[in-house]
Amino acid sequence: MLSFIIKTHQKDTVYRGNHIFILNKGMNSGKPQKEPFTNSFVIQFSNPEDTETVYWLAYSLWKAKFWHQSLIGSVIPFLRIYDFKKGFNSKVNKMLEEHELHKKQVQALRLLEQKEDQLHQNIVLINEMKKVILKRYCGK
Repeated sequence: MLSFIIKTHQKDTVYRGNHIFILNKGMNSGKPQKEPFTNSFVIQFSNPEDTETVYWLAYSLWKAKFWHQSLIGSVIPFLRIYDFKKGFNSKVNKMLEEHELHKKQVQALRLLEQKEDQLHQNIVLINEMKKVILKRYCGK
C-alpha cells in the first residue's frame, strides 16, 4: 500500500526525503516536477519506489489533461487541494488494482520520453548546422 501526504507547498520550505511537486495554478495545473513550483502541492513519500510510481501516474494525468475538469477561476485557473486529493487518491487506488499494467505503461512512457529528448537534441543540432552553413555561405 502506498503511503503519502499531500500538502500545499510553502515558499522557502525545505523537504527531506522523497517528494514531488504538483503545479496548481494555470493551464498546466497537475504538472509534476522534482523541483518546487511557486504555486504547487507537495506529495511526500516514505520510500523512493513510491515516489517514482506516483510521479509517473501524476505525469500521465497531467499529459491527459485530467485536471482541466477540476480547474476553477476565470482569469487564472487553479486547482483546489481538496479536488486534487479526491481525484488523485481515486486514481492511485485504481493504479494499485492494475499495478502490472501501470508498470508496463511507465516503462513505455520512459522510453518515449528518452526518444523525445533525443529528437529535441537532434533538432538543436540540425539548427546549429543550418546556422553554420548559412554563416559560411553568407560570409563569403
